Amino acid sequence: MLTIETQHENGHDILLLRGEVDASNSVILDEAITKAVADGSSSILVDGAGLEYISSAGLGVFMSYLEDFQEKEIDLKIYSLSDRVFEVFKILGLDQLMRIYPDKKTALLS
Repeated sequence: MLTIETQHENGHDILLLRGEVDASNSVILDEAITKAVADGSSSILVDGAGLEYISSAGLGVFMSYLEDFQEKEIDLKIYSLSDRVFEVFKILGLDQLMRIYPDKKTALLS
């Protein structure tokens, strides 16, 4: 199960992910990101502290936005991933394509 809470803080849209992102619910993540973009966000932060698992479908959601965000100058930062979830990003080399930070403070300062 996946829940996403959206917060607005100092010009940033923050998506707080809780649970698991897999093929059955990755559309929820996609919809949350699409809504942030549609609302005019230029900075999207993804809080992964509550993310227990992410499948290739979930990773695919993030990957599908990379080029579009670069063109539209939308800043995407992911932070507070557990070691287990971060390892999945690393294995696939996504830590080289996305900006991933250890915590919110570090993400905001960069």
